[in-house]
Amino acid sequence: MRDRTGPDRTVIDMSDPEASFPVTPATTVRRVPARASYDRSLAHAILDEGLVAHVGFVSDDQPFVIPMVYGRDGDRLLLHGSVASRVARSLGDDIPVCVTVTHVDGLVLAKSQFHHSLNYRSVVILGRATRLTDDAEIEAALVTLVDHVAPGRAAETRPANRVELRQTAVLALPIEQASIKIRTGGPIDDEADLDAAVWSGVIPLGTAVGQHVPDATSGSIRPSTVVSSWTRPGAGG
Repeated sequence: MRDRTGPDRTVIDMSDPEASFPVTPATTVRRVPARASYDRSLAHAILDEGLVAHVGFVSDDQPFVIPMVYGRDGDRLLLHGSVASRVARSLGDDIPVCVTVTHVDGLVLAKSQFHHSLNYRSVVILGRATRLTDDAEIEAALVTLVDHVAPGRAAETRPANRVELRQTAVLALPIEQASIKIRTGGPIDDEADLDAAVWSGVIPLGTAVGQHVPDATSGSIRPSTVVSSWTRPGAGG
């Protein structure tokens, strides 16, 4: 599968330094740079629509990539984990971290195997995460994390108690070094293959919300609007 440059070129406006991330050797997109962007608002939109971040780090010379629940608080990413987790223990040592959030929006089926691809949106953030230690800040962070998954849900539910706060690790990563890469559009076949009798095009992918399943304790309690009208985060629902 090959990720080729096509008609879906991303326009990068670097005229406003506040609106864009600085382009560094580490964040420069080198493979198909026409698909790259460093726009802050675009990065925030992609992050706000995601549910899982993959967090990469090295501990004792062994690389790890851990999926984590997250939420965005302005220009920082909040990562949720257990105090006993490897990532919480390791990142407390102020080691470099790489966080990636990706959406797959479609399967791109070409007339040749070589040119099959995916339509996607991804953000890669580089930096150093620090663990929050103040209880009030952790409580506020947990509200952000819960409301990222289901906006408005935190106000409906019991906040964390002191025991739960001691069991919870919240890591804060500044969103200061980041790059975005996006592919849209159809397949880009070689001219020699265009007349092949093979269907080519895009199969769009999305998030489908299934039927709500109450647990045994809910009984006749009706779900709130927060629950009944849930849509993918950042999707405008």
